[in-house]
Amino acid sequence: MQMALRVAARPVVRRANIALLSLPPHYLTTKSHVFASKFLPNSTPPLLNQNGPRYSIRAISETNVDPVAQKKDNEGHENWKIKMLYDGDCPLCMREVDMLKERNKGYGTIKFVDISSDEYSPEENEGLDYKTVMGTIHAILSDGTVVTNVEAFRRLYEAVGLGWVYAITKYEPIATIADTVYGVWAKYRLQITGRPPLEEVILARKNKEEMCKDNKACKI
Repeated sequence: MQMALRVAARPVVRRANIALLSLPPHYLTTKSHVFASKFLPNSTPPLLNQNGPRYSIRAISETNVDPVAQKKDNEGHENWKIKMLYDGDCPLCMREVDMLKERNKGYGTIKFVDISSDEYSPEENEGLDYKTVMGTIHAILSDGTVVTNVEAFRRLYEAVGLGWVYAITKYEPIATIADTVYGVWAKYRLQITGRPPLEEVILARKNKEEMCKDNKACKI
């Protein structure tokens, strides 16, 4: 708490830098640009111009998530403490997910659920539908408690012995700053990673579900 109070007395830019340093290293480059676009003058976020968003659209991946591979990720983790809902179609997100999966081999405390999978079921995940979990990171504790945003990352990292990475985000004003930084990233992550807007992703998913209603093996 004393550390948080000392940090609170420093300039805003200094506090923002500390918040960014508390995030995973592979997010710093991308997220720092997005953070600058929101808080620093004369800055433009990636893939944006002064006339509004400029989307870099690419076709939705035709590769389906292998349910066998996902089951293998969770083998031996029946006594999980937290469930991570992640977007398997997000290349930047998967860097962190893969790191946590590797780390989890020695703990077995995280259960991984790919929301991009055709097998994703809201009923099995506290009623969290696809649109909701695509909007921001969600994790579910073993007692059914749902946590989001930076708290979700902190809980996940704590589950595999890396709690120190996000420890500072427990305290204000760092908690608010970190959530703000993550919120900007979550808002723009699809266009940053070259994917269509969320509305188009959801529509494509619904169309696929209709096409494959009677054929689970079909693909777009």
